[in-house]
Amino acid sequence: MDIFSIFTLCGGLAFFLYGMIVMSAGLEKISGGKLEKLLEQLTSSPLRGFLVGVGMTIAVQSSSAVSVMLVGFVNSGIMKLGQTIAITLGSNIGTTATSWILSLSGIQSTNFFLRLLKPESFSPLLALLGVILLMTTKNNYSRRKPIGSFLIGFAVLMFGMGLMSSSMSPLAHDPNFTNILTLFRNPILGLLVGLIVTAVIQSSAASVGMLQALSMTGSIPYVVAAPIVAGQNIGTCVTALLSSIGVNTNAKKVAAMHIIFNITGAIAFLILYELFIHLVNPLTSMSNPFGIALVHTAYNVVTVLVCFPLSKVLLKVVNTVIKDKTEEHEVILDERLLLNPSIAVAQCYKATGTMAKITRETLTLSVKMLKHYNPKAAEVIDRNEVMIDKYQDTLEAFLQKLSARELSEEDSSRISQLVLSISDFEKIADHAIHILNIATKMHTKEWTLSPDTIDELKRVVNAVKEVFDVTVNAFIYQDIASAYHVEPLEQVVDDIAYFAKKNHIKRVKTAKAHIKRGFVYAEILNDLERISDHCSNIATNTIQSANVSIPKHILKNQLKEADIGEFSSKVEEFREKYKVEPMSV
Repeated sequence: MDIFSIFTLCGGLAFFLYGMIVMSAGLEKISGGKLEKLLEQLTSSPLRGFLVGVGMTIAVQSSSAVSVMLVGFVNSGIMKLGQTIAITLGSNIGTTATSWILSLSGIQSTNFFLRLLKPESFSPLLALLGVILLMTTKNNYSRRKPIGSFLIGFAVLMFGMGLMSSSMSPLAHDPNFTNILTLFRNPILGLLVGLIVTAVIQSSAASVGMLQALSMTGSIPYVVAAPIVAGQNIGTCVTALLSSIGVNTNAKKVAAMHIIFNITGAIAFLILYELFIHLVNPLTSMSNPFGIALVHTAYNVVTVLVCFPLSKVLLKVVNTVIKDKTEEHEVILDERLLLNPSIAVAQCYKATGTMAKITRETLTLSVKMLKHYNPKAAEVIDRNEVMIDKYQDTLEAFLQKLSARELSEEDSSRISQLVLSISDFEKIADHAIHILNIATKMHTKEWTLSPDTIDELKRVVNAVKEVFDVTVNAFIYQDIASAYHVEPLEQVVDDIAYFAKKNHIKRVKTAKAHIKRGFVYAEILNDLERISDHCSNIATNTIQSANVSIPKHILKNQLKEADIGEFSSKVEEFREKYKVEPMSV
């Protein structure tokens, strides 16, 4: 093996890693948000969490990436530490999918159909199909583009695998290489080699692929390969370990659990391996890509079987070693979530949903202050305002970074609509604060409103609160049907607010009420109308994020007509419920 073979090996590794990145990005876009739905399915059931871990790892083609995401989830408070255990173990099984695909390269047969199973036979056709899909797809919202990217990524990955294999083929007849391999018959040394190589390239799939390519030389016995595979799975923990720097205590525990699981699995695997190798002589034979995939799967199955029953004990060990801190800063969104854009978008929606709930509480407390002023409630409102501003700043900064990532058209549209909704929720909070300021002024000056004015104001307030509740629920649960109902309800609010203003003007003229109090009442009605308008905007954004192909002006017209048909009765019921009768002069 000369220097040019080493160059080829490095190039093959580069193609392999790049192909994996492209293939992973394509898979994520093809999933169309299914990864986030997998997380939504997560419950306290260990089996379901395990399956989620398997599915996520197959989708992103990296157990390290899943571990880093789990660190981000726990650091953001999205998940609890206990929920990540089953997912981590499931990701260990999911990562074996790549090695089984790569094992097809070891097929040796003159049979036409068996040769077709070899990736080097069909991957060029997949690459051609992928290029055709990319070049012929004009619709940016079509999923043909990510499918094309996935096919090209797979072909590049397999090309890299072929380069690594060809660069190592001279080693089959190199006596020096054979002498070196005898050193790795020591399982501890083999484990360290696998650990170091994987830690350097930050990918267990790539290091297993390199081992499979090397096994095609016919020079790697199982007694050497098995410890290296165990070391590769420990080496993949380095990524999660690095990602745990600067996070909260529970997030550090996720990385620690990942390391403990793999070390425990490696110890159990090597003990069973040493017992088995003395009973079954064929293990001393030379390995091949299929055998490496089998050993890789066996290691991860042993890890799951050993660690699942011991998960509570291992969790206690981690809690003992890593002590909880009394004071830690709240993390709204962890930047590690950027590793998977579709999941990051979903978590941004959840964080905005929390912001919406805080805004709803702020609005409810503010309008109550108009009737009964409460200094303690005013303090809560002020704290909420600070929290809402923090959510807005964090979300907008995070979404700006997320927009720079390679996104599907669907995720890109959702981000655009989400930015607009965040701004609307913040403006609703601003109007709530303005209502609080009016209530404070009225309390200080001991101003009161007439009974008729209070009754009308109560109707408008309750109508706006109901519209806002429908809006928030439609946003949080992405209930498109409810979102279509907001615009007609908002128009009803405009109607009753209009009559309330007209009535108050008449009362000011007849009763000679204080002009400043008239302005105060008008300001309150204006704030409530503006809140209702922002609700309409949020509902439109919610619908637009799910129907990106509908132009906004057409969508607005559809919303204005949404009170026809079955829903018209509900609109009329809403109108009657909060009706403000015009005053006679």
